[in-house]
Amino acid sequence: MSVTREKSPFSDSENVEALVQDDLASISLGADDTVKRQMSEFYELFKRYIEGEQTEVSWDKLGLLPAEVVVDHSSIAPVETNKGLLDKLVVLKLNGGLGTSMGCEGPKSLIYVRDDKTFLDLTVQQIEYLNEEYESDVPLVLMNSFNTHMDTEKIKHRYEHRVSLHMFEQSKFPRISKESLRPLPKTVDSPHSSWYPPGHGDIYRSLLRSGLLEKFISQGKEYIFISNVDNLGATVDLEILNFLVNQKHPPEFIMEVTDKTRSDVKGGTLVNYDGKIRLLELAQVPKDKVDEFKSVSKFKIFNTNNLWVNLKAIDRLLSKDKIHMEVIVNQKAAPGGSGMIIQLETAAGAAMKNFDRAIGIRVPRSRFLPVKTTSDLVLVMSDLYTVTNGSLVMNPNRGFMSVPLVKLGEKNFKKVKDFLSRFQNIPNMLELDHLTVSGDVTFGTNVTLKGTVIIIANHGERIDIPSGAVLENKIVSGNLRILDH
Repeated sequence: MSVTREKSPFSDSENVEALVQDDLASISLGADDTVKRQMSEFYELFKRYIEGEQTEVSWDKLGLLPAEVVVDHSSIAPVETNKGLLDKLVVLKLNGGLGTSMGCEGPKSLIYVRDDKTFLDLTVQQIEYLNEEYESDVPLVLMNSFNTHMDTEKIKHRYEHRVSLHMFEQSKFPRISKESLRPLPKTVDSPHSSWYPPGHGDIYRSLLRSGLLEKFISQGKEYIFISNVDNLGATVDLEILNFLVNQKHPPEFIMEVTDKTRSDVKGGTLVNYDGKIRLLELAQVPKDKVDEFKSVSKFKIFNTNNLWVNLKAIDRLLSKDKIHMEVIVNQKAAPGGSGMIIQLETAAGAAMKNFDRAIGIRVPRSRFLPVKTTSDLVLVMSDLYTVTNGSLVMNPNRGFMSVPLVKLGEKNFKKVKDFLSRFQNIPNMLELDHLTVSGDVTFGTNVTLKGTVIIIANHGERIDIPSGAVLENKIVSGNLRILDH
């Protein structure tokens, strides 16, 4: 299948780098070696795009995924001894995102999510516990974007005495006008509006540029565990690490996958594509196949973005320029609403196909606990979870391990500040299956929600759920005001 694309203003004989060099000069933040290397990587990605590299898969090339490619976590042998195991590991958190989707400023990792602790607080607590419990020295690495780097640097002193903390800034690429295929000019009011972090697939080259890849290999580290900082389920799994270290021919790359539910239909999945195993993202699916891609029955697993990768293999492949990832075209409205822009990105999991003996491990759902919205936040703040050494653990008093489906209305609950103002304390949710809240709704103290609860305040109406209320399989609508006395 070919991809329909607007005619490029560049001819095949023209050199991409020369054409955009003048444009980039007006927005570049410098001309040191780091910037030059980043621009070289951008030119490579941009050239692949304008020369018509296929960004959608050919659906007829999809085949059945061989059973041996995905190992069930329950089949992995338990760890007999932890001695020296963790000394081979580096933990890296992807820390490039902002909290704007929840109405917060600055790095998302600095949002308070549980017991007056931020995502980063909990992560540090996890690593600190591992190192103390097993007398190891697992370093924690943060890959920041230009959006988060300075703010994260300012608070790193809080943690440096507790863990071996490293951080580096990933690449930044110029945003491209969809119409002209030229970089956007820099504006005085928003100097960063011309740039974007090019996805977490940038991790391999940015890790190399930082000098940390060479450093960790020289220290005898063998594997790096990569995950999103906002995935509170992505803790170090000693059984997976033991599986990696003690195999006769260990895989160089492991992707944690888990069972897809209807709330995960946009997640990337592992597929057999033209006889090779690769990650398929929604952006690469032909428009007429999107519904099929989202099918829970056909594509039963999805990528959690918890990745375990051999450090020497990363170094080997980079030295031969053999880490290839598909171009993901992300289209957005231009700043100020003047047309559309194109961001060319890559996904870290897409590098899987380049590594020897790469596999997926089907992990329990508990290892995928992302907090993207306040609907996710209310769950992790509730009594559904307890916190042990920085890790969230499902409350054993819940009768089943599935997580309730929660949908909070965007108008009144989207921003964290507004969300918090509507709960005197977070309701008891141990027996909750589904919660939908829409409109001007507030909750008193010690409210209990069970089964399916739907609370809808129509426009101009308000509902105050009284303190101590127990709602079980209830639909609440209309006006319900609790007045102060």
